[in-house]
Amino acid sequence: MPAASTTPPAFVYLDAGPHAPGRIRSPLRMKIAVLGSGSIGLYYGAKLASAGEDVHFLLRSGYDEAVRDGVQVFSPDGNVRIHPVHAHRDAESIGACDLVLIALKTTQNVVLDRLIPPLLGPDTMLLTLQNGLGSDDALASRYGAGRVLGALCFVCLTRRTPAQVDHFGHGVISLGEYGRPPNARTEELAGRFRRTGVETRVVADLAGERWKKLVWNIPFNGLAVAAGGVAVDQLLADPTLEAEVRALMDEVIRAAAALGHPIRPDYAEFQIERTRTMGAYQPSTLVDYLAGRELEIDSIWGEPLRRAAAAGVATPHLEKLHSRLLAIEVARLSRAEA
Repeated sequence: MPAASTTPPAFVYLDAGPHAPGRIRSPLRMKIAVLGSGSIGLYYGAKLASAGEDVHFLLRSGYDEAVRDGVQVFSPDGNVRIHPVHAHRDAESIGACDLVLIALKTTQNVVLDRLIPPLLGPDTMLLTLQNGLGSDDALASRYGAGRVLGALCFVCLTRRTPAQVDHFGHGVISLGEYGRPPNARTEELAGRFRRTGVETRVVADLAGERWKKLVWNIPFNGLAVAAGGVAVDQLLADPTLEAEVRALMDEVIRAAAALGHPIRPDYAEFQIERTRTMGAYQPSTLVDYLAGRELEIDSIWGEPLRRAAAAGVATPHLEKLHSRLLAIEVARLSRAEA
């Protein structure tokens, strides 16, 4: 494994001349690898490529389609088609990059130790877009904390084909450094995302932002599956299910506060009202469940449950939901093996 970088990579700046107010960053394109070309990876990768970045997609089932037709995003904000596209079947053919976007499901993290090393140069940044808790910590322990950033994506997407994605709305990114305050490179990277048209916020507390996203992900992703496969509008149309949504949100907020990440009291209501505008939206966990894919149970429900317990916070609703999801997954696997 390549030696881990112990300090945040420094960007190369150009001398702006004696009359300029300061130095400016090189306008050269950033070489970016996208690991996990599902809806999240395709969407943000295509947006970055459309803004002129040198984006390389690691693809499996979508490789032939991407080579033939390109990577495409269908959006009310304007469609994007990247063709020809840098499509790859293996990380070795991509080579060292400036930035690696990690958009794999956390259930696939076992492959990262094979995929990441060929992409590393001395200053390569690792930006994880994964859901739940624990992905930042795992990357930091393997490749050095100085390389690691995280982003939370608040976006409604579904994959139409292996190389096409439908964007229904939203798209905001919250971007932060792992275990340290934002710095020059954080702002630089945020600027590159903003140039794609994606609203990007730089956050001081990445771990706190992950808990804020769990306020939505834990109830809506989990109950959509546990309630029998229903969209978010059905969860809020049923008074019993809406009450369960609120109870789960309350537990997440209390756990976050106990761990040093306070969330404003009205945040749960804000998320519920925001969700009412989504209509019959199917959360990503429900999409995975209906497609027969493994669910991200540990990162979204298991790890938060463990951290809440370690902080002395009782979370009976989360514990029950976690158990229900595990039982559903066990039953699904049993049927598959039968």
